[in-house]
Amino acid sequence: MKTEKIPYKIYLEESEMPKSWYNMRADMKKKPAPLLNPATKEPMKAEELGAVFCDELVAQELDDKTPYIEIPEEIRNFYKMYRPSPLVRAYCLEEKLGTPAKIYYKFEGNNTSGSHKLNSAIAQAYYAKKQGLKGVTTETGAGQWGTALSMACSYFGLDCKVFMVKCSYEQKPFRREVMRTYGASVTPSPSETTNVGRKILAEHPGTTGSLGCAISEAVEVAVGSDGYRYVLGSVLNQVLLHQSVIGLETKAALDKYSIKPDIIIGCAGGGSNLGGLISPFMGEKLRGEADYRIIAVEPASCPSLTRGVYAYDFCDTGMVCPLAKMYTLGSDFIPSANHAGGLRYHGMSSTLSELYDQGLMEATSVKQTDVFEAAEYFARVEGILPAPESSHAIRVAIDEALKCKETGEEKTIVFGLTGTGYFDMVAYEKFHDGEMSDTIPTDEELAAARAKLPKID
Repeated sequence: MKTEKIPYKIYLEESEMPKSWYNMRADMKKKPAPLLNPATKEPMKAEELGAVFCDELVAQELDDKTPYIEIPEEIRNFYKMYRPSPLVRAYCLEEKLGTPAKIYYKFEGNNTSGSHKLNSAIAQAYYAKKQGLKGVTTETGAGQWGTALSMACSYFGLDCKVFMVKCSYEQKPFRREVMRTYGASVTPSPSETTNVGRKILAEHPGTTGSLGCAISEAVEVAVGSDGYRYVLGSVLNQVLLHQSVIGLETKAALDKYSIKPDIIIGCAGGGSNLGGLISPFMGEKLRGEADYRIIAVEPASCPSLTRGVYAYDFCDTGMVCPLAKMYTLGSDFIPSANHAGGLRYHGMSSTLSELYDQGLMEATSVKQTDVFEAAEYFARVEGILPAPESSHAIRVAIDEALKCKETGEEKTIVFGLTGTGYFDMVAYEKFHDGEMSDTIPTDEELAAARAKLPKID
């Protein structure tokens, strides 16, 4: 065991980067429920999913037996431009808090997209190019996924059509322009350019949109355009698979210094960052090799795990996508326009939902103003301006460290810092000007959305 002081940043060598992704589902005794065809209510077949997704991604989506899937060399070479990403010991934060806890964060903001999303975007673009497609369509909420996918498509010479949640489109013009710089077309959603967009606007006049709306539009365009497929930045099993590089690198860095975390914390919207971060640690839990306390942190404005129901639901507002069994608020649920902290999806990854339902991880929700208070504190202490999404994890990491201060316990805390917040300054401005408030859905509002859940026997 190495006894020297743990460095501020633990870097892996290029040769230590993962050569395979890790598939958590392979080690799950009880597997996530299958996707269902919304018309027949039968499990989706590969050929049915192939009309929407790339063929290789369909195979990854349905594979719940193979624990390790090799990362193609072309993708690994792209990863090398910004990976391995650092695991940082937050010495300054520990000192300011006066806590005996040891705090580490895995920083995924070292690329132009400013987030972890590029890990899956480059993989999905690679498989689309390999299949000989012209381009792909997608949705984006805060803009990280759309930015990452535009970069990946530019690299492989693919067309990229992005439907961006309308409130984010209006609040984050610079994120939109980065996408356009990389050649993507960006449409605010819901829009008048698709049948489902027009239907949503007719039913919800003046709506500021949701990820569910944008997904519906992107799928419609993909299915109706020759040579195009739809790609998704979170929720799906294939995305959690690609994001496992985060957790695999994190564990390898910790193992270098024989560090075993007690608490692992990630923000949770659709589940890509959280699923990627916890993957090898959850694998050890599933195999009975080790135990960890794993915490999913979601916004109180969109609390799918903490206030949702575990049921089959549409993945999109337009109800054109397959049904997934997940913790959901209802596909008709649209977060308040006042919610600027990202993580706006109505449901949660089927894999993470099943793990949560089995009690293998816990969840908590935090208010928006508390999140931005933690974000500002972290920026002043650690010198990184965090993305609002990441700041949900920061909030709970600080809270857990303060609990250690009260009890005197020397716990080791690891959290995911998914990216930077430089394109989120409108939200920071509202916080600083005192114009940000906490809008939390009422039980009646959630009940109304849940009432529209599909009936599955």
